[in-house]
Amino acid sequence: MPVSAEKEKALAARMQALGVSENDFEESFVRSSGPGGQKVNKTSSCVHLVHIPTGLAVKCQRERSQTLNRHLARRLLLDKIEMQQKGFIADEQEKIEKLRRQKRKRSRRAKEKILTAKHQQAQKKELRYKVLVEE
Repeated sequence: MPVSAEKEKALAARMQALGVSENDFEESFVRSSGPGGQKVNKTSSCVHLVHIPTGLAVKCQRERSQTLNRHLARRLLLDKIEMQQKGFIADEQEKIEKLRRQKRKRSRRAKEKILTAKHQQAQKKELRYKVLVEE
C-alpha cells in the first residue's frame, strides 16, 4: 500500500516550509513489536528517524508496511520540529510547571493560614442563623 503522490508532494512542501531537508534525517529500520505474527517478526518495518540538527527522534511502527511507516514517521517528526520552532514546547513546559506547583505539598504556615481563613468564614456563617426568641 504505497503512499499517494499528492501526500508525498504535501510532505515535501511542508519540509521546505520548515527549512528541513532529507539530508538532515538519520533513518534506521528496526523490527516491530506487538501483534502481527510471523510477518512482523521477519521484517524490519519499524522506522526510527532522527533529525540531526535538533536531536529530535521518532519511532513509528503503526502499519505493517515499511514505506507507510517511513511517511508517517516523517510527518510525526515534522510536527515535533514545527512545535519546537513555534515555541509550543515552552507553553507545554509552563503547563507542566503549573500543575507541579498546584500538586506540591503546602508548608505548615500556609496550611495554618488557610485553616484560620476557613474558621473565620465559618464564624461569619454562624452569625447568619435565625435568632430563637424564648417566651
